[in-house]
Amino acid sequence: MAPHTIQGRTVSMPVRVRDATVCSAMYAVRADAARAVIAYSGLDVAEVLPGKAICQLVFVDYRDGDLDTYHEFGVVFMIRPPGVSGTVGLSDLRQAGAFVHWLPVDQAFTREAGRTLWGFPKELADIELRLGSPYKRCILRKDGRLVLDMLVKPGVPVPGGPASLSAYTHLDGVTRRIPAWMRARGVRVRPGGALIRLGNHPIAKELSELGLPKTALLSATVSHVAMSFEEAEIA
Repeated sequence: MAPHTIQGRTVSMPVRVRDATVCSAMYAVRADAARAVIAYSGLDVAEVLPGKAICQLVFVDYRDGDLDTYHEFGVVFMIRPPGVSGTVGLSDLRQAGAFVHWLPVDQAFTREAGRTLWGFPKELADIELRLGSPYKRCILRKDGRLVLDMLVKPGVPVPGGPASLSAYTHLDGVTRRIPAWMRARGVRVRPGGALIRLGNHPIAKELSELGLPKTALLSATVSHVAMSFEEAEIA
């Protein structure tokens, strides 16, 4: 596949991340509210329980990768991939796709690359990560307004290893699927384990309409993640 040119730089596929730290919290939210949030995409949330969908909040410190170093925050919904019917149970979320609804970053190059290559809804924001202690914290501000302040507590070690996933995006009227894989080391997981304080930004209001803050189903920290992102496909 032909390489891409972003801000005068050549970017080849797959795009690789050699080392990153990932922290996340998974919430059960009202499926009707989640459907309303992502209605613009034409995709449908996966109901893991009757009337319940999954919203995941993620923050990432990219330390070594093809798109340079940067911080990122994501609002992600588990969806039924196009053409797949039925429910997706909590016991096997691997059947679900991951729809990336909002993805602020703090560097301009990765913003342009993410939007151009895959249709990721990247926007510039102020993202302060405090990862030096077992308690991982993200303070996110956009347009000078607080979106959220999120703390993830340490969990118990669990096995890591490789995993594949399908990420979905919708930008400028086009829905895309991005095949990706990751390999994780230093994984810690616990029930609950996340604290959130919402600000006064419109995205904070959107999260509050989903029922946040509330107790997380699950939170996780991964000290070392390698990732690879393939060429986007029209979904």
